[in-house]
Amino acid sequence: MDVETLDAYDRGAAEFAKEWEQDQSPPVDLREMVTRFFGPGPTVDIGCGSGRDTAWLCANGYPAVGYDPSSGLLAQARRLHPEVEFHQASLPELAGLADGSVANVLCETVIMHLEPAALAPALARLMAVLQPGGTLYLSWRVTPERDRRDDHGRLYAAFDAESVRTALPAANVMLDEESTSASSGKTIHRIIARRP
Repeated sequence: MDVETLDAYDRGAAEFAKEWEQDQSPPVDLREMVTRFFGPGPTVDIGCGSGRDTAWLCANGYPAVGYDPSSGLLAQARRLHPEVEFHQASLPELAGLADGSVANVLCETVIMHLEPAALAPALARLMAVLQPGGTLYLSWRVTPERDRRDDHGRLYAAFDAESVRTALPAANVMLDEESTSASSGKTIHRIIARRP
């Protein structure tokens, strides 16, 4: 992960957790997609942040474990959701997560924080941890024209959806759309794909 972005999340972990857990509207669009496309079985939330979505997955029939590279965000996740399991790991490596081990991968608005060279290996790794027939939910914040950093220093890499489609290993794409996030109000692109 981009080092400056990781530092921003570590420094502002409590503020970000409050934003996601209390200030934002519930991510009803994400939840609807998960319910529609995820199957039963072990699930991982990659880039879990405060653990909001990991906890929702666990409470709604998708036994989930959250992974995040930020020790600050993981501390918030463990404080807010002590009943949920969380581990430190980052894309593209995802150390500690075995290939073919999960039925579902949730990766919500994470990959835009990666350096461009890490995008293809990260997508390959996300698909590799899925069991055959497993489902990947992938979304990112759309940043037009050029890379940007927000006021916190977080990287928002500018890449088009075609670069993601091209980098995804063999997969059956079930949904590919640009929309407005129900929770953040930002423009996101969402791809849901199934491993053959």
